[in-house]
Amino acid sequence: MDKAQYKNVYVFIEQREGIIQNVALELLSKARELADALNEKVYAMLLGHNLSTQAQECIAYGADTVLRVDAPELETYTTEPYAQAIHQIIIENKPSIVLIGATTIGRDLGPRLSARVETGLTADCTGLEIAEDGGLLMTRPAFGGNLMATIICKEHRPQMSTVRPGVMRMAQRDLNRKGNIEDVKINFDKSKFRVRVIETVKESKNLIDITEAKVLISGGRGVGNAEGFDMLRAMAGTIGAEVSASRAMVDAGVLGHERQVGQTGKTVRPDLYFAMGISGAIQHLAGMEESDFIIAINKDKFAPIFNVADLGIVGDVRKIVPLLTERLKK
Repeated sequence: MDKAQYKNVYVFIEQREGIIQNVALELLSKARELADALNEKVYAMLLGHNLSTQAQECIAYGADTVLRVDAPELETYTTEPYAQAIHQIIIENKPSIVLIGATTIGRDLGPRLSARVETGLTADCTGLEIAEDGGLLMTRPAFGGNLMATIICKEHRPQMSTVRPGVMRMAQRDLNRKGNIEDVKINFDKSKFRVRVIETVKESKNLIDITEAKVLISGGRGVGNAEGFDMLRAMAGTIGAEVSASRAMVDAGVLGHERQVGQTGKTVRPDLYFAMGISGAIQHLAGMEESDFIIAINKDKFAPIFNVADLGIVGDVRKIVPLLTERLKK
């Protein structure tokens, strides 16, 4: 394989109902860094139907060129049309690097694409860097989060990875950035379209996604049970926070998986993170240690959570939180 003919960093821009997902903007910011290190360009692959302002948004966050595929077949995400469209873009343009968000959509799309273009895929990356030889160093947790593995894709191109939402820092939106918008026509093979979306049913939840929350109050084993989480919700209501949990509490059925922080849950980066009764296993720390300010409350003064906390209180969560809530109300 002549690697020299493969160049530029391509990002899949995930949008749902016309709204670009934050992970795509985070990846554009990271792609900008990688492309600058390689002296190459950033291409945004924007797929959907009736797209209007989204392309300009991609440029504002770091794209040099937006490859816009506007087709009725792409109105709602289904695997085959999206895979066909991006496969065609990869074959025609020969990108060196392809980045995809590790969302439910990205985790479905990434493996299909890597199989079609016969390259590797490093899933759930938490770090991306350019090596001295110009290759992509893709870092991800391995062995249950006890080890960080850096993976390279030496023999094949493009180098592909999926990246968790919330892991990469989103750059400042720059509306003065200039870029190109190219409309791409895809030759779909509709005989391979086996799945149709009949209807979309939304679960009515008034909760903010924990990856978007500015203040998070997270509960672990020390909180105990559902009643303990009612106590956390009372505190959250006082300060306008969202409630999340460690894996132990999600496994116990106290909160849903969409509220889990950690390696097997979501990566969060709030301005303020309360770790309530959480010991601080490495798998949990992987999901929250980038928070701007961390406050931990735990009975065990040797709990690992105190190693990352900016402020620690040694004591019983169930006694301290009600007192804290009363104080905050005043």
